[in-house]
Amino acid sequence: MGWMMRTRLNLLEGTLDAMRRIAARGARGPAHLATGIEGEDAAFFYLRREGYTVVARRWSSSRQRGDLDLIAWQGPMLCFIEVKTRTAHDIAPAEANVDSNKRHTLRKLARAYVRQLPGEELPPSRFDILSVYLVPGKPKEFMHFEAAFGWSVGEENEWR
Repeated sequence: MGWMMRTRLNLLEGTLDAMRRIAARGARGPAHLATGIEGEDAAFFYLRREGYTVVARRWSSSRQRGDLDLIAWQGPMLCFIEVKTRTAHDIAPAEANVDSNKRHTLRKLARAYVRQLPGEELPPSRFDILSVYLVPGKPKEFMHFEAAFGWSVGEENEWR
């Protein structure tokens, strides 16, 4: 990624952060939802800097409950990315919250997504978990677990 694109992404991310701070002054609602959205935005910019092409954010199906936080291409690989955000390093890492029920939901949503893609052949794909730590007073921290789990229960990777 060239310096111009990197500079552009930095400016966009800074503008988004400033707008979020202004909006938060009058916002009412659960703080954890705002933290989650901020983490997903940070993850979006992180992935763009890493060369991913993000094609969907918070994708949902009318037939399935839940959503896919980010869907992106890394070259020919289609990536379904679950973002977990924390404001502190707790005893349990953020990625540990992607339990078997959550993985099951993500698989169902991913199947719904790939069914609506054009063409007969399914692209190679994987499920990633991206932990984002937004610790006050510290730079954003990212832990990216590529291929954290597979399409079936037996395809769990040792990312923990």
